[in-house]
Amino acid sequence: MPFAFEKLLVYQHAVDFVDDVCERTAQFTRGYGFISSQLNRAALSISTNIAEGNGRFTVPDRKHFFGIARGSVHECVPLLELAGRRKLLPMDEQQSLKARLEEISKMLNGLIKSLDDYGVAKNKESRQE
Repeated sequence: MPFAFEKLLVYQHAVDFVDDVCERTAQFTRGYGFISSQLNRAALSISTNIAEGNGRFTVPDRKHFFGIARGSVHECVPLLELAGRRKLLPMDEQQSLKARLEEISKMLNGLIKSLDDYGVAKNKESRQE
């Protein structure tokens, strides 16, 4: 039986993203291991923080980890830019990866907003009792 976060589309996209990043960074020329390492860690951080956030009990804790995941999305952007400038990634691959990051970021924003909406609904419910 899968964990609840494994059903989340944003989690699935994040895992696919890090898998693709790992495959591409394995091709980076020697001397750019620092970019490869940082990009791999930032990409991995997206899915791991979604998973960890989903395992938390309180809404503020969940939001915190989903926010970290969103920050890791943003961390990947300049790393992809530098990889493109250094000719480690073809421009079309760089743009494709950035577009996927934008999609993941929007999905994380929606996830965070849903927690805000849940908190508002829960607060209204407790005031009515």
